Amino acid sequence: MRRFLGSVFGMIALIAAFSAAAPEGVPEPVVPQPFGVNIHFTQATERELNLLADGGFRFVRMDFSWSDIEKQKGVYDFSRYDVLVRDMTARGIRILFILDYGNPLYDEGKSPYTDEGRAAFARYVEAAVKRYAGKGILWEIWNEPNIFFWQPKPNVEDYAKLAHVVIDTIRRVAPGEFIVAPASSGFPWEFMETLGQRGVLAKLDAVTVHPYRQQPPETAGGDYRRLRLLLDRYSPRKYLPILSGEWGYSDVWQAMDMQKQARYLPRQWLSNLTSDVFLSIWYDWKNDGEDPKEPEHHFGTVYHDLRPKPAYIAAKTLTSTLDGYRYLRRIALPNSDDYLLLFRKGEQLALAAWTTADPHPVTLNLPRGTVQVVELMGKTRSVAVGGAPFVVDLTQEPQYLLLPAHADLNLIGTWSPVRQLL
Repeated sequence: MRRFLGSVFGMIALIAAFSAAAPEGVPEPVVPQPFGVNIHFTQATERELNLLADGGFRFVRMDFSWSDIEKQKGVYDFSRYDVLVRDMTARGIRILFILDYGNPLYDEGKSPYTDEGRAAFARYVEAAVKRYAGKGILWEIWNEPNIFFWQPKPNVEDYAKLAHVVIDTIRRVAPGEFIVAPASSGFPWEFMETLGQRGVLAKLDAVTVHPYRQQPPETAGGDYRRLRLLLDRYSPRKYLPILSGEWGYSDVWQAMDMQKQARYLPRQWLSNLTSDVFLSIWYDWKNDGEDPKEPEHHFGTVYHDLRPKPAYIAAKTLTSTLDGYRYLRRIALPNSDDYLLLFRKGEQLALAAWTTADPHPVTLNLPRGTVQVVELMGKTRSVAVGGAPFVVDLTQEPQYLLLPAHADLNLIGTWSPVRQLL
């Protein structure tokens, strides 16, 4: 006997429940606003800048180096960063600036650990936020202070002291600016607990983490849930958004290659949406070098000479196909390894679909019309739907289904594996 599993839901109830606005200061879950990439330049050619924008990246994350800006005490040279702000603003790309690292003029070049060092760092921060206030910049306090980027060795107490000074400085001189931290490497729970206990987390506008792993992107979901509980404990009166500020996969890691990297990029961005992660910044924009044995040279979406890699094409396919679509929700399927995400733009609905398991077919009831199916690398086909169950072969490569205009969700049942319908 044939049967369909799962409930049927209506358009009005669904839109009302899942179209809430994002917290102020973070991007709305409208493609491609929540998606970005880490960069390592302040000045680039027109070709590179346009390639970046054409990929649909709407955020860049970049070091805002204290030692580059203040080479003489009290004298700040922002000229390099002025160029970057100008070029990104012209292309509709927002910036996350990392306030980092040590300066040889203070505290022997180590991470600030004295009152003098912290005061000097605060003066550089004050000059920066006054210069760029109102430009939609996210200000991040340091990069991965829980590992070797805090010199001479990680010290959560010193980091907490610096964070308080920076937050208080920005709130005083530019209260409308958006402050994030700690840009942690992974999910260092003891480190986070201490920041919560010292009152740092509750003073932030959002919390940034770097969920690096060799496992598939979807495995970060449990870490995000645990972090959400921690943040709610330490900031009970204010919702703290979670941002993924840096995370990628080197295509020369063991069991990794460029095609797998290309699959993981959109899956990272999309699965982050299902965990209420409001910003996903991929690492890295460009391969840092050409050594085939150096993993650090192979995180990019483009080669060192700017030729697009499969990851770039996968990013552009997602951002162009779903451009302007708002993420609504993940539709629960019988197999938890299967992902079906619902998006809406006006009266148009779209789905993103993939599985972390072996390829298998699933079925969906659709109204009559034409479905546009867009594959990972952009190959597109049109499929006529005649009212019978619509079968899709789920694979580990995300695909996007643009549904017939004015499709009525009352006619759409949740997807079920074909084998369960027989």
